Amino acid sequence: MTPRLTFHGAAGCVTGFCARLQTDASTILIDCGLFQGSKSLKALNYEPFPFDPREIAAVLLTHAHIDHSGLLPKLMKAGYDGPIYATAATRDLCAVMLVDAGGIQESEVEALNRRNQRRGRLPVEPIYRAEDGRLIMRQFRKVRLGETVSITPDIDAVYWEAGHILGSASIVVDIAEGAGRQRLLFSGDLGCGGSDFVPDPDGPEGVDHLIVESTYGDRERPVADSAGRRKLLAQEVRAAHAAGGPLLIPAFAVERSQELLVDLLALMQAGEVPEGDIFLDSPLAIEACAVFRERGWNAVRGANPFSVLRPSERLHLVGPPGESDRLERLKGWHVLLAASGMCDAGRIRKHLKRHLWRQEASVLLCGFQAVGSLGRLLADGAERVTIQGDEIKVRASIRRLDVYSAHADAPALVDWVEARGPVGGSIFLAHGEPEGAQGLSRRLGAAGVDPGKIIIPDLDDGFELLAGGAVALPGRVARLSPHSAARLDWHNDRAAFQAALSQALEAASDDEARRALLARLAAVLPA
Repeated sequence: MTPRLTFHGAAGCVTGFCARLQTDASTILIDCGLFQGSKSLKALNYEPFPFDPREIAAVLLTHAHIDHSGLLPKLMKAGYDGPIYATAATRDLCAVMLVDAGGIQESEVEALNRRNQRRGRLPVEPIYRAEDGRLIMRQFRKVRLGETVSITPDIDAVYWEAGHILGSASIVVDIAEGAGRQRLLFSGDLGCGGSDFVPDPDGPEGVDHLIVESTYGDRERPVADSAGRRKLLAQEVRAAHAAGGPLLIPAFAVERSQELLVDLLALMQAGEVPEGDIFLDSPLAIEACAVFRERGWNAVRGANPFSVLRPSERLHLVGPPGESDRLERLKGWHVLLAASGMCDAGRIRKHLKRHLWRQEASVLLCGFQAVGSLGRLLADGAERVTIQGDEIKVRASIRRLDVYSAHADAPALVDWVEARGPVGGSIFLAHGEPEGAQGLSRRLGAAGVDPGKIIIPDLDDGFELLAGGAVALPGRVARLSPHSAARLDWHNDRAAFQAALSQALEAASDDEARRALLARLAAVLPA
């Protein structure tokens, strides 16, 4: 059988990356991530896998972020008992992230089932539990960058520095085909380069097929070195302090939280921003800090920039839920970091619920916000949002700071792709919303890449990998309609309609006008 590649996640959207590679003798996965974003997209996390997990021989993991690793415990529960190959830092981060993810699912499903019981609906089960996150770690196998690893009798792999987060890697997959070979390169998530925290991304030259992320494929971000990044952060901190209320930073628990904390502490120590208490309200981020203190050595700087991430007079690590709840008593100026970065889970939601309606509060978004996520709604200027069933008026100042993104922007992606040439076959643009993938495709074409080589897969699209290019496989059975993964869904439409209805009812001249409006709406409902 000619090798086949199927995209079961992060195709037509940014989250849930999972690619299935089939050969005559083996079937492997590259990543197995959790979907984030709209409710329709997240619902895929609860559905059966579109393949038999018992047929998978191995999983190659690019990095620990939950949208690349988050369904590994579910894969295990569904019958997968093979190895998971990852760098040591990725393994250590997954050891805390997957347990935390299971715990979050347990607590959120418990709260949901209480609401479902009141509504007369059936209870639901979590995708997996914290214990499953612990059990999956037995299947991890450590790999080193640059070393050839025999995955199956016909597949070898080499991990390369991706420069995205601690432990992240791009992966070369060599497939033996009789007397010949095919060489695939999966970029994973690529970093920006020039960071004090992680090395620059790297990779080999000359591959048969290239699978590259396109998260920021349609945009350029300001180029900022370490000093420039801190200068921009200082401006945001000073503005939030001037507003008189707290600064809330929804932050991804791994890498983003640690980088922001290092820079916030440095700015306060240097007197460049007002001093104040910094609260890290994320058990996962706190555990991850220990991994960064152990494995965050930067050979270029000759130091570990994360060694300062310990409790101090300024930095407070918030552990049990009771400690988190007591933050509600805080008044005035302080900085609060909490997960998740897209505001879709974790403790940040209760803090947003408490502060979004306050004019003196500020919210700083520092990472990518997927379509349908609460973070994206805030970034797009929503005047009202719904959090845990409650409608909240947005009065807080909503700000964005892109210089902390761990993803390469469009020019950096083009440079990385060009450095991997020549590419003998196809270039797949994955891990991006349609605008990002199409934008990167145009830029690659302008840089001289043959447009005929570029493929933008949608969810569950499969391809036969030939020496000179890829051919789409017929009979696609998709779990979502084409191009719908990165669109707002009906849940978002309902929330927006409910918010608009509330505003219209409040603005009506009197109760009779309100009753008339409701009667007109009721008239269009089915009997």
